[in-house]
This record gives sequence, C-alpha cells and structure tokens, in this order.
Amino acid sequence: MINYLFWVIPACSVVALLFAFAFFRNMLKESEGTDTMKTIAAHVRKGAMAYLSQQYKVVIIVFIILALFFAFLAYGLGVQNKWVPFAFLTGGFFSGLAGFIGMKTATYASARTANAARRSLNDGLRIAFRSGAVMGLVVVGLGLLDISAWYLILDNFVNDVAESQKLVIITTTMLTFGMGASTQALFARVGGGIYTKAADVGADLVGKVEAGIPEDDPRNPATIADNVGDNVGDVAGMGADLYESYCGSILATAALGASAFVLNPDMQLRAVFAPMLIAAIGIILSIIGIFTVRTKEGAGMKQLLRSLGFGVNLSSLLIAVSTFGIMYVLQIQNWIGISCSVVVGLLAGIIIGQSTEYYTSHSYKPTQRIAHSSTSGPATVIISGIGLGMISTAIPVITIALAIIFAFLCAINFDTANLVSANNLSLGLYGIGIAAVGMLSTLGITLATDAYGPIADNAGGNAEMSKLEPEVRKRTDVLDALGNTTAATGKGFAIGSAALTALALLASYIEEIKIGLQHVGTEVIDIGGKSIKVIEATIPDIVEYFQINLMNPKVLVGVFIGAMMSFLFCGLTMNAVGRAAQKMVEEVRRQFREIKGILTGDATPDYARCVEISTKGAQREMLLPSILAIVVPVLVGLIFGVSGVMGLLIGGLGSGFVLAIFMANAGGAWDNAKKYVEEGNHGGKGSECHKATVVGDTVGDPFKDTSGPSLNILIKLMSMVAIVTAGVTCAFNLL
Repeated sequence: MINYLFWVIPACSVVALLFAFAFFRNMLKESEGTDTMKTIAAHVRKGAMAYLSQQYKVVIIVFIILALFFAFLAYGLGVQNKWVPFAFLTGGFFSGLAGFIGMKTATYASARTANAARRSLNDGLRIAFRSGAVMGLVVVGLGLLDISAWYLILDNFVNDVAESQKLVIITTTMLTFGMGASTQALFARVGGGIYTKAADVGADLVGKVEAGIPEDDPRNPATIADNVGDNVGDVAGMGADLYESYCGSILATAALGASAFVLNPDMQLRAVFAPMLIAAIGIILSIIGIFTVRTKEGAGMKQLLRSLGFGVNLSSLLIAVSTFGIMYVLQIQNWIGISCSVVVGLLAGIIIGQSTEYYTSHSYKPTQRIAHSSTSGPATVIISGIGLGMISTAIPVITIALAIIFAFLCAINFDTANLVSANNLSLGLYGIGIAAVGMLSTLGITLATDAYGPIADNAGGNAEMSKLEPEVRKRTDVLDALGNTTAATGKGFAIGSAALTALALLASYIEEIKIGLQHVGTEVIDIGGKSIKVIEATIPDIVEYFQINLMNPKVLVGVFIGAMMSFLFCGLTMNAVGRAAQKMVEEVRRQFREIKGILTGDATPDYARCVEISTKGAQREMLLPSILAIVVPVLVGLIFGVSGVMGLLIGGLGSGFVLAIFMANAGGAWDNAKKYVEEGNHGGKGSECHKATVVGDTVGDPFKDTSGPSLNILIKLMSMVAIVTAGVTCAFNLL
C-alpha cells in the first residue's frame, strides 16, 4: 500500500502544473488595454527576457565547470556518489525554469492588471494574484516532479547495498540536487537584486528628488529598467529561492527519516514518503486557498491584507488537519507527535508572516513612525528605519527558537529524560525537518502572495506611464502598497523557512559524512577505544569522533568565519548595487542634460541604454559573492575538516538569519513609509517629507531586495556545498 501512496506525489505535482497553465491561459485572454499600455508592457517584457537570457549564459558556464568538478570527484577520485553531477544539473535546471516561467507570466500580467483595475479593484486583484499563483504552483509542481523522478530513477539503480542502507543512499543522493537549485537561486537573487536596485535607485534619486517628477513617469529614462528589475529580482529570483527551500526541506527531512528508522526498513520508507506526501496534499489545499481570495471595491490596506490572509490561513488550517490523516494512514512511529511538529512549523510561518506585516505595513504604527520622522529630514528616517529593523528581529528569532524546541519535543513524545539519546536525537531532528516541510507545505499560495507584489507594482507603473484616469491609478496604488507588504512578508517567510531547513541540513551533513567516510575506504571508526562500524554509527558517534564541540578550536574558527561570511556577502552585494546605481544616476542626469525636451514631454528618453547599464552591472557584480559562497565551505573543509565545516555552517546560520530579517524588514518599512507619505500624509508627494522618505527607501532598496533575501540562500548554499563535498572533506584536510 505504501508504494501505491507514492504515486499521489507526482499526481499532485501534475495538478499544480495544470492549474498554473490554466491560470496563465486565462490571464492571456484578458486585454492589455490601450496601445500605449501594450507598448510599455512590450518594452518591459523585452528587457526582462534580454536580461534573463544573458544571466543564464553566465550561469550555464558556471554549472558546466562545477559539474565537471563533481564528475572528477566521483569518477576520478572516487570520493563522491556517481549520480551527483547529474542531480546537480537537474536541480539547477528546474530552479531556473521555475523562475523563468514565473517571470514570463509576470511580464504579461502587469498591463492586464492595470487594465482590469479600470473596471474594479477586485478585478485587478484577481488577475495579479492568480498570475502570482502561476509562480507558486510552478515552483511546487516542478519541485515535486523532480523529486519523484529522482526517487524512481535511484530506486531502480541503487541495488547493490543492504536493504536498510538503500533509502539512506537514495535520499542523500537526492539531497545533492539541492546544490544545483541553491547555486541557480543565488545567481538569480544576487544578479536580479543588483539589476533592480541599480535601476530603482537611479530612477528615484534623479527622477523624484532632483527632477521632482512622479514615480514611473515616462519622462524618467530609468523607469523601464526599474519595471524590468521588479520582475527579474522579485519574481525570477524569489521563485528560484523558494524552489530551493521547498526541495531542500523535503529532501533533508527524507534523509533524516531514512537515518532515524534505519533498523526498520518498512518504517523507514514511510518516514521518507511522509514529507513528500504532506507537500503533495499542500498543493491541492493551496489551490483551494487561491480561489478564496477576493475583495470589495473601495477596500483599504487592512481589508486587502485580510483577503490574502484568509486564503493563506485557510490553506494552513486544512493542511494542519490533513497532516494527521496522512500520518495516521502511514502509521509512522509516534504519528500524533510528528503531526504536531508539522503544525508547529505552520504556526511558526504564520507568526513570522504576521510579525513582518506588522513591522512593514503602513497600516501599523512602526512604519507610520518612520514616516513621521521624515519631518526632521532623511537622517532621522534612516536612523528610525535601522532601529525598527533591529527590533523586528526579536519575534522571528524567538519564534524559530520555540519552533525548533517544540518540533523536537513533539517528535520524541516529550521524553526529556533521554533528550539526546541516539534514537531520540534522530527522531527529534526528523521532527525539526518536518516542521520546515509544514512551514513550506502551503508554498503554492504563500509564494503567490509574494509574486503578486511586483505584478501590482508594474501595473501601477503602466497606469502612470499610460496616463490612465486618477481612479485607476488610485486602485493600482492600493494594490502596489499591498504588494510591498506581501513581498516583505514573503521575504520574512523565506528567511524563516531557510533557518529551519538549514538546521535539518546540518543533521543531513552528518549523515553525508558517514557516506563520505565509506567512499574513502573507512569502514570502522574508533570512539573512546571502542570500534564502531561507520554504517552503524549514530549522530552522537560521528559528533564525538570528529570532536564537534565548542572546546574544539577548529569549530570556533569555523563559527567566526561563518558569521563573517554573512557580513562579507552583504558588503559585497551592497557595494555592487552602489556602483551600478552610480552609473545609472550619471546616465539619467546625462539624458536630462543632453536630450532636450525630455522633461517637457517633447522627446523620448533612451530607455534601452538604462536597461543595458543595469544588465551589464548585474552580470559583472554577481560573480564574486556567488563564487565565494561555493568556494569557502570547500576551503574550510580542506583546512579544518568536518568540525570546521560544522562551525562554519552554525556561524553562518546564526548571523545570516538575524541579519537577513533585519535587512528585509528595515527595507520594507522604509518603502512603505514612503508610500504612506505619498498617500497625502505629512505633506504628500513632492514635499520635503516625501523627499526624505525617498532617500530612506533608496537606502532600503538593496537591504530588502538584494542583500537581505540573498542571505537565506547563502545559508543553505553553504550547507549544500558542504554536503556535496563531504567525501572530499573526509579524504583531504590539513588539520
């Protein structure tokens, strides 16, 4: 019966892709509006596709080099599983494909959303949200399809091992395709983030502040590049990011399940299938939630947030109930407790989302206080935004800490007397992993709320550039402000899920080390004078063998390097945005100066030149931070060994999680403080307060759209690199 249940997983992935296709087709049936609206949308679409094709050329070269390196490790040195190069490539391919489809949908949807807003607010919301749902459903559909395909392939080819070890090898091999997804996600996030923020900063500083023209004004040469950037950063980048989180959480949990029940092959198979089945049922329940999202004409920010929240919360409630049914059918050991671990993950995701909404939406006091601080100039806007961002880290960090504790305790049935016994530790870590799966199980709808944001933003830009009637612009402004909040909420959700997933990956790394030891010919290890077969070693055995404890200087050095990596990475990406933005500012000033008649509307700006500057800047600047994230874990492993790598991953997780929350929330709050002033508060558009909040938003742009969201990929990519190169770490290290 359990083997038959497997087919639910690919079936649900196909359902997701079919609904995504249906939403896409229905969106295309809508009118793009006037000829001007169509022309503007075509410019944005052309720019986005040109950028993505250029980025993929660079990424393909990097992937070929890495695949050849992994092939050398596997077939030349024999220190790695021979399936790794192929798994790595498929992970990257599907991650890139998910981002590409989502972005293509977004570029077709923005003008149609603006045109629908001419009829009603609800029509605009419906088109934008269901177009965002294409991104969500494509990510979960392709993710589960890739997982299902690899399981079937490996189940047929991995036969020359003991039955108890077969699933361990299958799941740890599948886990390696997460590195391909992580690598592609980092390039998409960093490159897209640099592109969009260079254009945004240039458009705001010269257009709004210096020239005093509105946002998305067609007289601004950087406005098309800005609209292109919203798609390549917040749609293609976020899609690739969450594809990687989604697959990583499922695969890490499956690997932990295979390890936890290694002495019971029947229970082992059930534990491997459980996270996949939860994710599969989550797809169906996400689709139900998507159809419940609607609003009334004249709705304000809180009503719109409530509309989206109802769909997300309904899906979450349904998956919480369904999980108990899934676990009951599977009859996993302590199925009630493990089901509660899933609920813990769901609750943690909701709390982090609500916390992010509170700190970044201009419907609430924190962001309104930033707007009020603009009365004394841009300096106080920046100071108050930084303070808010720092304070906003408390709730997500405490939430994740409690989620880790309760997910662990639920899985071991609150057996605190034997908290870290070998059996309880494996089962507890499985509980933490499945909590991450729970948090991401409704990704079909939660990612829809995030991808909705840039579609609404582009719709507002299209309405402004097409000079649609004020009522339409008012509606698109409401949808845009909502999009800023949902985008911030999505980033908080992505970062929170990354923390739980990275913790599960830490445990999976230990399992991969066992495989790595066997690859290099180590069959027996000595622990305290007692010989133990590697194949039978528990997590505490491996930890003791490699002396992974806080008194080991190699662990401490790794922690410091990991903590430093988060700040180094952010520094590199922030400076990259600064350099690219400076070139954009100079270009916009040049056009205003040399092309006579732009500001009077008698001449057309050179939009293509600005798109070209952003594209070249992003391609050039994304390589160093991305390559560092891949190289550093390998070097640490070669120098300091397994204990150093564990320190690196722990340090990176601790600092990266908190720093990412701070940057994403501060940036989101600055953005919405500007929106709050633009709605007529503190003098409205064009006032000194408005100019001060524009400066704050300019500082916040790379915080929330480049460095902050890239950190959660950095955390997971370093873990994935460590897992994939575990055999190398075991075979060669200096200390």
